[in-house]
Amino acid sequence: MFSFSFKEYSVIGSIVILCSCGGDVTQQPQGPPPAVPVTITEVQTTDAAYYDEYPGTLTALNQVELRAQVSGYITGMYFQDGQKVSKGQKLYSIDAQVYNANYQQSVANLQVQETNMMKAQKDADRYHELDKHDAIAKQQVDYADASLEAAKKQVNAAKANVNSIRANVSFASIYAPFSGTIGISNVKTGTAVVAGQTILNTVSTDNPIAVDFAVDQKEVYRFMQLQQQGNHAKDSTFSIAFGTDVYPYPGSISLIDRAVDAQTGTIKTRLVFPNNKNMLKPGMNTSVRVKNNNSAKSIVIPYKAVTEQLGEFFVYVLGDSSKVTQRKVLLGKQIGGNIIVKDGLKEADKIVVEGVQKLREGSVVTTATPKAPAK
Repeated sequence: MFSFSFKEYSVIGSIVILCSCGGDVTQQPQGPPPAVPVTITEVQTTDAAYYDEYPGTLTALNQVELRAQVSGYITGMYFQDGQKVSKGQKLYSIDAQVYNANYQQSVANLQVQETNMMKAQKDADRYHELDKHDAIAKQQVDYADASLEAAKKQVNAAKANVNSIRANVSFASIYAPFSGTIGISNVKTGTAVVAGQTILNTVSTDNPIAVDFAVDQKEVYRFMQLQQQGNHAKDSTFSIAFGTDVYPYPGSISLIDRAVDAQTGTIKTRLVFPNNKNMLKPGMNTSVRVKNNNSAKSIVIPYKAVTEQLGEFFVYVLGDSSKVTQRKVLLGKQIGGNIIVKDGLKEADKIVVEGVQKLREGSVVTTATPKAPAK
């Protein structure tokens, strides 16, 4: 059995009282966080002239690789690298001695076969005349007719061989398939070429020249309307730029591809531009600039009102009870310190333009100027 003195009871009671007092101090209630001072602006629409930009590649409207169609050695080149060539202009010649000899042989063989056919024709005519007087056996007449048919087929085969070898002789000379610009030759005089494999050069047209770029499927209807409207001589709806340099001549839509690419959700669109001064070259990368529809109103907000999170863009919109909520927006072209919002905002929405760094979803805001701390 334990027994405590009055002094011990007093110590224990004091400890209990102190513990109770300490608990009351840590559980004091806290008030709501203070309102964040911000600057608010009301969203408005305006007539904003701007250009949508797309990466594009210049390409020739017509381009062909010149390949050797017969094997042999290059015996002649009749152009300067990079020069303009005309349709039908002779460009290369390949050693044709063997092909000419074969051609002469085939012509001689054709003449022999034609002579044999003439002999077979005379024999058949003579036997048929004798057959009218029953002066020859029917079997001899049949043999003569068969020999004549065989001779005719031999002549046809000889003619086909002549045509084939004649084609090889003509293939030994290579001509420009259309008017354009020829590139730097891949072969020199004396180079051995192989039929169907060796690429001699490339010829392409350069005026006008095309620009290919991909358009999102959501914009197909817009571009089809632009294509149907056509372009005027001074229309600047379509232009191209190289860095900060804008090509001085506008272009027009040539075609929109037949189908959308299922993997990318885009469709290829082709523009054509005049190239009288030969400033544009196939293969160049450019920025396609498409002027927006000026008749449509655009929402333009200060760019500093936009925040980015994992590649997506948001603004803080003022709601009830002075609370803000994040709203996702689709941005368009940046114009100076402002930016066009394609989707996510409407006219008369109120957004935060200053103080966004201190905000989070549901923050309470105030537009009052914060008071200076007392000294």
